Amino acid sequence: MQFTARCALAVAAAALLAASGCTPASPGGKSGKPAGNAAPPPAAASGGTTAIPVGTGPRATYTAQAQPAPGTCHFRYTPAKQPLPDPACTPGATSPAVTQATIAQTICKTGGYTSTIRPPVNITNKEKAGNAASYGYTGPMGDAEYDHLISLQLGGDPNDPRNLWIEPPSPGHIPGKGPNNPKDSVETHLHTAICKNQITLTAAQQAIATDWTTAETKLGIKPATGNDQTPTDTD
Repeated sequence: MQFTARCALAVAAAALLAASGCTPASPGGKSGKPAGNAAPPPAAASGGTTAIPVGTGPRATYTAQAQPAPGTCHFRYTPAKQPLPDPACTPGATSPAVTQATIAQTICKTGGYTSTIRPPVNITNKEKAGNAASYGYTGPMGDAEYDHLISLQLGGDPNDPRNLWIEPPSPGHIPGKGPNNPKDSVETHLHTAICKNQITLTAAQQAIATDWTTAETKLGIKPATGNDQTPTDTD
């Protein structure tokens, strides 16, 4: 009889919980519902694009960074045969020192900025050789540029391997004449637009990291011409 009464009480309690919309706690005192502080999904930039990695920023002393394994990176080419990096190896990386709030003290500073944070040649030459193996580049090293995908003047990280790639010559290149890189003028044009508050820093970084050949069109600014063709504080 006592057992039957206890059962009846338990059934009544369960019915009460169901009516109130509550769920009993799981063993250990944890709710059967997902925790409210579950890890958020990977960060994404506005418009659904993947957020660009953030590097460590400028350093007083730089060390040569390890490069992707030989042969694991692959160049891409636009219909006009302009080279693009492998997004799996070189997605770009931004500098935490450069934000929209700090552009006046960094990339838009009178007198220049990039020369004060650029890694020395003895470091980048080692990295360039390693990155050439990563991409399988076998042409003359002097004809290829070790390029910051997001240039220093656009707030790119100075020495993050995700932001550097060996950029092969563009169409029209004359062998032995050094790099011919039309990407430089696009970067300078975007830099000018940022410092004139015509575009945001983040928008410029996303556009250049995605495809430098379409960056100006995506941002709604006219392609670089005339005075924009000669960069003053590049890469």
